[in-house]
Amino acid sequence: MSWPRNRRDPEEGSAAIEAAIAVPAFMLFVLLVIFGGRVAMAHQAVQSAAAEAARTATLERTEGAAQGSGASGAAASLTSQGLHCISQHVDVDASGFTAPVGTPATIRATVRCTVDLSDVSVPGVPGSMTITETMTSPLDTYRER
Repeated sequence: MSWPRNRRDPEEGSAAIEAAIAVPAFMLFVLLVIFGGRVAMAHQAVQSAAAEAARTATLERTEGAAQGSGASGAAASLTSQGLHCISQHVDVDASGFTAPVGTPATIRATVRCTVDLSDVSVPGVPGSMTITETMTSPLDTYRER
């Protein structure tokens, strides 16, 4: 069937409407993928910092030195991984140093970091997120404490 020459095609302009609907949806999808990647990388960085804090604390000889060393190890780990925390808190449970020599003991480190996500925030998603990770590391059972 041929259309009269003075009538317009009824499909004309539909590509613009499809683009007006599809482009924002695609951009939202891309932003959600970026947001998810940033959150996953932040979780990994905080977990690594907690492991570093626990491991660094086990190398010390006293409970007080272990707490200080663990906190500085976590801060150094977060810095080296490029994760900038709005606020961070490191709690090193070094009570394993009170166990007698010959008794298995562990050091537990908990790192809490509030990450700024406002640069990839979308409506309905918070601008910051607090990530908390806990790791443990064993103390040398027969080392002097």
